[in-house]
Amino acid sequence: MQERDNQKLKIQLRLNGEEHEVMVEPGETLLELIRERFGLKGTKLSCDMEVCGACTVLLDGKPVSSCTTLAFEAGDKDVLTIEGLSTADKLHPLQEAFLENAGVQCGFCTPGMILTAKSLLEENPDPTEEEIREYMNGNLCRCTGYKMIVESIVAAAEKLK
Repeated sequence: MQERDNQKLKIQLRLNGEEHEVMVEPGETLLELIRERFGLKGTKLSCDMEVCGACTVLLDGKPVSSCTTLAFEAGDKDVLTIEGLSTADKLHPLQEAFLENAGVQCGFCTPGMILTAKSLLEENPDPTEEEIREYMNGNLCRCTGYKMIVESIVAAAEKLK
């Protein structure tokens, strides 16, 4: 539900499973809302042009670039960030697989990679390496060369079976 108040919009959203009602500016991005208002720093700002995937979050289960998605577009939707993927005492199998298979180097792109991979594995629980590379093509990594990222996703698919 959206209401206007002097150019601001009141929206309701579910962020990492919690209901929130917030006032957002018309031009405020989802990335700004997540990082600046909610203090969740796992979602990264890098290219600011929907090119690198570092700002990827899941919006109703689908990967979106939060740097170009307006905050009001998240109204009445589920937003999942990397902080909402694990529980207080256990990492998600994707997070475990990235650690176990060295899919993490500097870590800057990792949250976006993991969330995109989560969406992939929900759509296709047993992807080929080629399907993984195709699905992940919007997420850039400058450290790993993608081999270990693909291996991490394959390992996570096995864990999730």
